[in-house]
Amino acid sequence: MKNKLIEFDKKEKENFSFLIGTDEAGRGPGAGGVYAAAVCFTDLNNELIKELSAVNDSKQLSEATREELYEIIKQNCIYSVKFGTVEEIEKYNILRTSLATMKKACEDVILQLKNQNIKVIIDGNKLIPIFNYPQKFIIKGDAHSFSIAAASILAKVERDREMIQLAKDFPYYGWDKNKGYLTKEHLDAIDKYGLTKWHRKSFLQKHFEKCEQLSLF
Repeated sequence: MKNKLIEFDKKEKENFSFLIGTDEAGRGPGAGGVYAAAVCFTDLNNELIKELSAVNDSKQLSEATREELYEIIKQNCIYSVKFGTVEEIEKYNILRTSLATMKKACEDVILQLKNQNIKVIIDGNKLIPIFNYPQKFIIKGDAHSFSIAAASILAKVERDREMIQLAKDFPYYGWDKNKGYLTKEHLDAIDKYGLTKWHRKSFLQKHFEKCEQLSLF
């Protein structure tokens, strides 16, 4: 049985020596940075395809499956994972920071490949600005492309690990469980304990406006 995600990548790779898939993790949370990964498989043999048969959009996989695939992917591809800071998100906005971080990851992989005949496919509906290589965005790319799905797993695992680590220093916010997303428990903790340097203040404006409105009654 053919792997639809791999077949998708084969078509996208036509006339190019290498295909790089890139994706990010962390656009939606109200705390923590954004991670972007770029992945290029240079040798997909049948044994590796079988090992990675579960590769899919990282959000559709259990944490245990992501962790298992993460190690196999890293050992069998050219990859890079980069980090966009909270400060960058606040200064440039999350979209620009996500694209800039994907650009850094892609350029790192291209440097490792030492080949200019490269095509980059990007999860989402935007192209990477000021980028000197052929590129194409793929809406819901992590559900269509093998390399984008693999990149989504690397980015997701590394970001989750970072949030779990940060939760040790900031235990009140539940980042080990919510990974920085603005759950009710997370928002309640913000109201009680305030913000940290890891919070994206721009993501919380509506929450604080709502609190101010409620306090008027």
